[in-house]
Parts: sequence; structure tokens; C-alpha cells
Amino acid sequence: MRLWVLAGALLVAGGEAGAQGLESYRFKWIGANGYRLAGGMAFDPAAAGDDGLIREDAVECFFIEGYRHDRPLGRWGLAALREETTFYLEFDPRTRRFSLPSEEAPVTQGWNMDGVGDNCGAGGFGFNVGNYAQDICLDNRLIADSQIDPWTELRAVPDPGLAMPDDACRGPVLMMKR
Repeated sequence: MRLWVLAGALLVAGGEAGAQGLESYRFKWIGANGYRLAGGMAFDPAAAGDDGLIREDAVECFFIEGYRHDRPLGRWGLAALREETTFYLEFDPRTRRFSLPSEEAPVTQGWNMDGVGDNCGAGGFGFNVGNYAQDICLDNRLIADSQIDPWTELRAVPDPGLAMPDDACRGPVLMMKR
């Protein structure tokens, strides 16, 4: 058997996403009680769905870093994505807004965190926007003290020079050939 690495899947391996033809954005979230996160993402705008939205499968690079009172809590990058990892994202590049919950979609953002908030991994960090709250997960525990109103606007701003951490981008897609 031979392993083939699809070169097209390695669009960015750290560095500036814009240099690779991807659009990059940065964002921040301010939670309750001194909790906050900062992050960034990069995607090919041509990968938007028919409705113009960018979803998790179209994102090539993504990372979040959590803080409380400006002290680091944890981080997560797309290179850590596994089959069991919760990762769903919906972003409208035209309005520069992440989608908020609705009757049809009670949880719209799950960045290494599901709606219950107990699956960000041992020692892990995650973020969620659901119909109950926007909040974070730390070490497989929902941090209720971080919760804010679920309909609080969450925006991103273009940042063509955004440097992506090494763990922010998808790794190569490995395929088996017999």
C-alpha cells in the first residue's frame, strides 16, 4: 500500500493565509466574569454554499484562544480536529457575522464544544453558541460563569495579514491506495 498526500489539502501550514489565496478573518468574544476569547480563520470564498455561507467543511484554518482576566486558559486549533471532535461553524462573509441560534438550528457554533459543554477534552478548550447561551468549555466542563445571551452578535473582521499558529490549519488528507 502507498500513502498519497493530496497537495491541494495543504493550502496553509502556518504563516499568512492571505498569501495562499484564502481570505482570513479575526474575531473576539467577550463573555461574562472576565472570560474572553480571540481567534482567527481562513477559507476560500469560492467554497461558500449556495446560500453564501461558509461552513466548517470550507474552513482551512481556524483557532481560538481563551482567557480569564487576561490570563491564558486554553486554546484549540483545527489541526486537532478528529472524528469525535465537535466542530460546526456558520459564517456569512457578506455581513461578517457568525450565525446565531434559530428554531431550525438551536446550536450554530460548536468550536471543540457541543451544546452540553462537556466534550472539549481533558485539558481542552472550546466555545459554543446555542439557544441557551454563548459559553466556553474548559477541561471537559461547561464554564457557566462565562455565559452570555445567546443572541449577542458575534462578528469577524477581515485581516489579510493574519498569521496563523502552526496548529490552526488542516493537515494533509491521507488516502490509501492499494
